[in-house]
Amino acid sequence: MRLRLPFTKKDNPITCYDDLNNPKSHGLEQRYVSPTTGTCRKLVVQAVTPSGKSEVGISSHTSQASKLAMWLLSNSPFRGWIIFEWIARWLWFTSKLLGSDSADLFNTGFYKPYVRGFRGQLWAARSPMEHSARVIEDGETDIPTHTLYPRLLVIRDPIRNEWVPCADREIIIRTKFIAISYRATDAYTRGPNEGIEKAQFTEEVRATVLGQKYDAYWCDLECVGETPAEKNLDLYCMADVYRGAELTLIMLGKSAAGENECWKGWGERVWTMPEALLSSRLCYKFRDRDLVTPLSLFELANLAYTNSDIEQAIVNAYSGKDPLERLERLTLLKSAIWRRGTAALAPGVAPPPPPKMTGEKSDTSGSYKAERVYALMGFFEHRIHPNRSEDDLRALVRLSMANDNDRIAERMVSMLPSTITKTACWYSDDDIYRANLWDILPEIQVAGVTENGALVVDGCRAAAIRWKDFPEVAFVTTDSLKRNIIGFVPYLSWPALISGLGSITTDRAGGIALIIIGVVLLILSPRLFVYSQSGRVLSSQPWFIGVKGAISKEDVEMHLYGGARGHFPRMYFTPSGSQFSVPERSTERGGSFRQYDDAKLADSGRDAGHIYTLIDTCSSTMYYFRAERPPTVCIFTGREGGLGRFVLCSERCHINELHKESVLRMPTEISQKMELCGWLALG
Repeated sequence: MRLRLPFTKKDNPITCYDDLNNPKSHGLEQRYVSPTTGTCRKLVVQAVTPSGKSEVGISSHTSQASKLAMWLLSNSPFRGWIIFEWIARWLWFTSKLLGSDSADLFNTGFYKPYVRGFRGQLWAARSPMEHSARVIEDGETDIPTHTLYPRLLVIRDPIRNEWVPCADREIIIRTKFIAISYRATDAYTRGPNEGIEKAQFTEEVRATVLGQKYDAYWCDLECVGETPAEKNLDLYCMADVYRGAELTLIMLGKSAAGENECWKGWGERVWTMPEALLSSRLCYKFRDRDLVTPLSLFELANLAYTNSDIEQAIVNAYSGKDPLERLERLTLLKSAIWRRGTAALAPGVAPPPPPKMTGEKSDTSGSYKAERVYALMGFFEHRIHPNRSEDDLRALVRLSMANDNDRIAERMVSMLPSTITKTACWYSDDDIYRANLWDILPEIQVAGVTENGALVVDGCRAAAIRWKDFPEVAFVTTDSLKRNIIGFVPYLSWPALISGLGSITTDRAGGIALIIIGVVLLILSPRLFVYSQSGRVLSSQPWFIGVKGAISKEDVEMHLYGGARGHFPRMYFTPSGSQFSVPERSTERGGSFRQYDDAKLADSGRDAGHIYTLIDTCSSTMYYFRAERPPTVCIFTGREGGLGRFVLCSERCHINELHKESVLRMPTEISQKMELCGWLALG
């Protein structure tokens, strides 16, 4: 029985479970799931310059005879005292000619699989048949996709000459009304005079509504309910309010403070974008002026939206001047809304990482954390019920699942943002490869989101990445009679030498001739052997092999296929597959050798210790990329620009999640040599 030392408090052990649900405790070092045994193991990384306990020098399992032959040809025996080492290695090489030093290898046609899948529960599931830990609030399932009318209006009673709230559906659907758009800080300030200021603002709104010949209006200050159910319903129906209004009145602050400042403040509010775009007509009024001025979307964009590049495209789309495809329009809307402030976040502030929501209770007070998503959902065909306890990212996943034809979350998985967050790594606002969200064609489907905020995806093709060394790769080269004959000749050296020694007593001349032939063949055998191993590689066993640091193409060829002289290139640089890619500008597509120098320079500078090399034996291509940790799993998630999108992930076995480290653009056809796996969680 093998004894294991107990972990000390300082080690802070963590526990993971194998496929049979057996617990295993280990330290905080990086781990991976072995593709052969399915057990969790400590990751050992081969590195160009090893440092640390988990890093080792680069090694390979290629034929020992090939390694010795290349060393003998690369080193002259007449250089100092190396002659003794040269003779020793030569004798070692010649002894290899007495028999084969390599086992039989077979090309299975597939990469090593990733054998661990997601086994937890979902916080929110796509399918109603799946269990979801999310709290389903009362009345949530009863809300229709579009309500077409507000829940409440403020209507003027002509008999009593007073404004009264009305919730009668029959009256509301027959009443024309104005929707009010404003910024809270322009209407009132928090403090002892808040009630007085709200009443004053309400009177100004009512006077303006009457001045526009209307007897009803909707303003969230008065029409948003008090109970959580009413608030959720009103937020859910916000888009329908502005769609159904005859006119939207923008109530700005006092012009004495500066008209531009008033417009800028209003434009930074998260709800102004849907309120303006979904309205049939617009007008505005400053609080210290009586004039009500109509305006178009174009005028609004010039007045309120400082980032006119995205907003102008959106305005052009909604005005019919320059129509956009649906997904492109929704993506631009998301970017515009995400830059705006909410009650919980200031303009331009990214949402905080999602907290774990175990034992969740419905929050009935405070602002909505996912207010940006709820403002965005008005532009979608299907909406989600608001929930105060969920954050932007979980709400975005639910909205994406509700509108499966857009597949926003699935497309984000395939993108490589400039900064990958520590949690919810699937989320992306940009892409290093300069692709847009609508450029991605996803090959996966989101099944749900976990309590940790991880995205659970189905339909993945995944493969393990080998880091400890270069394996012995089964490969086939072009058939050549000349190379076959030359490769057979070295193996005749020992039989000729032994036959000559055996026959020298009976036939002196013949024996000496055989001995001379045997010795000459032994001396020439390294060169003959290396030549026989040359030739263009036609096919090889698919492997993903990782190296920490930037390794040269020549070294990779040596470690993979042994020695070869005068051969065709056996490994190529990617022309457009990684952030270090540099394409050749000749008549044929290919990757430039410059990317090796660029990767080495990055590894010695700011990104030192975070540059890695991935070698793909199936396509014979090398990729240099940056990552925080060595990725141990490669997942095919989509296509873009004529290539596949492959997400490189590290493993977090204790929470049964993968973490995105980088994304590479590789040939789509290699995905067919990756086996399908079950659900995977990207967190």
